[in-house]
Amino acid sequence: MAAHARTPAVVVLSHLPSPLGNLHIATCDGAVCFLGFERKGYREDLYAYLGRYLSQFEVDAEKGEHASVHGQLSKYFEGRLKKFRVKTHLFGTEFQLQVWTALRAIPYGTTTSYSAIGDIIGNPDASRAVGQAVGRNPISVIIPCHRVIGEDGSLVGYAGGIDRKKKLLQLEGALLV
Repeated sequence: MAAHARTPAVVVLSHLPSPLGNLHIATCDGAVCFLGFERKGYREDLYAYLGRYLSQFEVDAEKGEHASVHGQLSKYFEGRLKKFRVKTHLFGTEFQLQVWTALRAIPYGTTTSYSAIGDIIGNPDASRAVGQAVGRNPISVIIPCHRVIGEDGSLVGYAGGIDRKKKLLQLEGALLV
């Protein structure tokens, strides 16, 4: 686990309308540390997540700092962006960080399984733990956890909801139906 920061971090929040609902974006020191679809309780979950890794933090409203992230996400939803170039700051266990790094390597328009991610990180028997780490991905869409599907090809588990997962995969051409 990451050590607690010594000085208060500044967390900047913004939201972006998307075809799949409002996205909420948080940056820490200029790097995206959270991106998730709007749902009841998201702010409390975000604060709890940050509180596990930051001993103190202040929250500010975005004043233009997220323009690049907003632009890239908009292009992605228009089908004009296949690879994000966004600086991220992840907080998690060593295992979670390994899984989230593996997720970044899944190419646009493709899918993989939880067991394949386990193989990639050198832990082939950890598909359940991989599933838990995927489910805790704090940076949805940019770290493409929606590209992980069941071994049998089924759409299982997505914090943003299975319907959103299906639409993201359709947008990328990874799911034709």
